[in-house]
Amino acid sequence: MELELTDLHLPLRHPFTITHGTTTVQHNVLVGLSEGGVTGYGEAAPSRAYHLTPALIRESLERVRGFLSGYRMTTPERLWDDVFPLLADNRFALCALDEAAHDLWGKREGQPVWKLWGLRLEGLPVSNYTIGIDTIERMVAKMEEFAGWPVYKIKLGTAEDLEIVRELRRHTGAVFRIDANTAWSVEQTLAYGPELKELGVEFIEQPLPRDDWEGMKRVKAGSVLPVMADESCQTEEDVGRCAGCFDGINIKLTKAGGMTAARRMIAEARRLELKVMVGCMNESSVGISAIGQLLPLLDYVDMDGSVLIARDIADGVRLEKGVAVFPDVPGNGVTLLG
Repeated sequence: MELELTDLHLPLRHPFTITHGTTTVQHNVLVGLSEGGVTGYGEAAPSRAYHLTPALIRESLERVRGFLSGYRMTTPERLWDDVFPLLADNRFALCALDEAAHDLWGKREGQPVWKLWGLRLEGLPVSNYTIGIDTIERMVAKMEEFAGWPVYKIKLGTAEDLEIVRELRRHTGAVFRIDANTAWSVEQTLAYGPELKELGVEFIEQPLPRDDWEGMKRVKAGSVLPVMADESCQTEEDVGRCAGCFDGINIKLTKAGGMTAARRMIAEARRLELKVMVGCMNESSVGISAIGQLLPLLDYVDMDGSVLIARDIADGVRLEKGVAVFPDVPGNGVTLLG
């Protein structure tokens, strides 16, 4: 197998602000994995919040180049297990390789990955469109730029959180989801809940710091809204810890280690009767199309990353006002643009 690494520089449509910082250009790494003249593609979206850079992603993947040169893939899952000891310290790099392996596998078999998994594209959840932190006026303008979406995710963690939601509600009847990105306290979360529910909020994502498990037990016990884990649920080992503290989990392929890891996390979450969401980073259609293959397994999805960037580098699974449209292309559905 041959490995090709390409740096991606993806300007965002608008500066994207959450409680962890502001991004204007996303610097990702595109992975091409080839075998027998067929190439699959995956994407790593490093994050300052997790102390990862494109250089660290590339450095990790270079460690497996020699291993891959003598490797014949049977299934992506087997490759994941075989390569994990070499990439266990960098799951973002592992994710990109795993996405590329699934895309290659599907292309080699001439079928979309979701079909090879035995899934059907029926009753799929719709994606939200994310409104990053900004002035209230700009947050309204960002929402109206993408009017007509059925769900909006609102990033909070400011001194005006309730005012933001009240004002956005004046401009749409859509469902809201709230993501505090660890910025709230137990008391804030419980106090905000009743009004947020009245304002049409579906759930609250990661209100407390990732390791505040005792606080989350109090929130879950007293919240009028469901609470979803994000920063608290990064890998398969975290899923069991979230039961009893959250109503569901938001899986990020990048943090989990790819599609293989995400499917294992979904299975464990179902066993524990947790709701399941998959979310995205700021990614092109390469990473978003990988998420698309998992849609039939999910309750909720946040896959608007390719909508948040100004210029995409690929065709693939795309969104029409939150509804996923799948291309007639095998693998993850990815076709690079010229």
